[in-house]
Amino acid sequence: MTVTRSKQFTAERAWGAKSIANMSGVTTRLHWTDQPYKWHINDGEEVFAVLDGVVDMHYRESGIEQVVTLEAGDIFFAAVGCEHVARPRGEARILVVEREGSV
Repeated sequence: MTVTRSKQFTAERAWGAKSIANMSGVTTRLHWTDQPYKWHINDGEEVFAVLDGVVDMHYRESGIEQVVTLEAGDIFFAAVGCEHVARPRGEARILVVEREGSV
């Protein structure tokens, strides 16, 4: 049994992560960041849950860039082929569930 206090988690670098679980090749990781990620398309589906902070999630639909603001408790689901980039406003802690080894 393990308890993770997400609000106390920090990392040495932006997007540093603590592995929470690996369930048959699906990983759950807690990320800390204060910097944007990069535009990318995951190798599979991704669940992105903001636990602390505010994140502007940019994504492209039919080639048109969209932005949704995610606050603590909000969840973004990136389907296969969804190009996206997360841009936090200050510090943020995010729980990410995705296929092991995904971008």
